[in-house]
Amino acid sequence: MDIVSIALQRYSTKAFDASKKLTADEAEKIKTLLRYSPSSTNSQPWHFIVASTEEGKARVAKSAAGGYVFNERKMLDASHVVVFCAKIAMDDAWLEKVVDQEDADGRFATPEAKAANHKGRTFFADLHRKDRQDDHEWMARQVYLNVGNFLLGVGAMGLDAVPIEGFDADVLDAEFGLKEKGFTSLVVVPVGHHSVEDFNKSLPKSRLPEETVITEI
Repeated sequence: MDIVSIALQRYSTKAFDASKKLTADEAEKIKTLLRYSPSSTNSQPWHFIVASTEEGKARVAKSAAGGYVFNERKMLDASHVVVFCAKIAMDDAWLEKVVDQEDADGRFATPEAKAANHKGRTFFADLHRKDRQDDHEWMARQVYLNVGNFLLGVGAMGLDAVPIEGFDADVLDAEFGLKEKGFTSLVVVPVGHHSVEDFNKSLPKSRLPEETVITEI
């Protein structure tokens, strides 16, 4: 697989073909992509809602009412819609959940290695939640790492997708009780196959010149 070719070919899909659905295998693979994204110190401060039923997609699309109605059809017509959610605050229980899972997965040869790993992750968590007091922003950045990884991954699978920030997060959070669970919605990503009506499919990609965005030293 030539990952550079995938980066050059993928694009933000503006219209989906509602008749085309992901296969069961593809549906499982997109969940794997979500789980295996990198994050700072492997903190994984996220949760995902994956909607594939008409009812589920309609619940997500409630957030596209009013001023965001231009995104409603994308959410309704895509095969699957993924809501990327970030933790609101980093807590000790989450840090322990992560290190215990790492232990269960065999990452530590000794109890001392586990303790050292936990201490290191807690150091960075405290840097943001205590010193800088920006842990919510820190965790949101990890979710955006996941979004980028996900978009490239689904592109490599031959699927179409579009990241959407144009939705009412308060509506979406309330619909799924996210705040009560300690999360908030950040990005909605419909995934499926583009429609013949998707004008963006045939347009050339446009990016700033290399000399504008890259400095080699």
